[in-house]
Amino acid sequence: MDVASAKVIGAGLAAIGAGLAAIGVGAIFGQYLNGALRNPEADAKMGGRLIFGFAVTEALGLIAAVVALALAFS
Repeated sequence: MDVASAKVIGAGLAAIGAGLAAIGVGAIFGQYLNGALRNPEADAKMGGRLIFGFAVTEALGLIAAVVALALAFS
């Protein structure tokens, strides 16, 4: 396997990470809505955790996308 092929395969694998982060963000908001609708009094407690979980998951997705682009165009 030559280096160019390995770079393309690595970029594809890193792009999978960005896609999985999108699924994670959807799961976070889905679980938040599930919890908030079952127990509306706990909504205030869960809001901070929702934003923190969203930010961490989205950051990992952005890092994966940047790595994929760096591998694809370097």
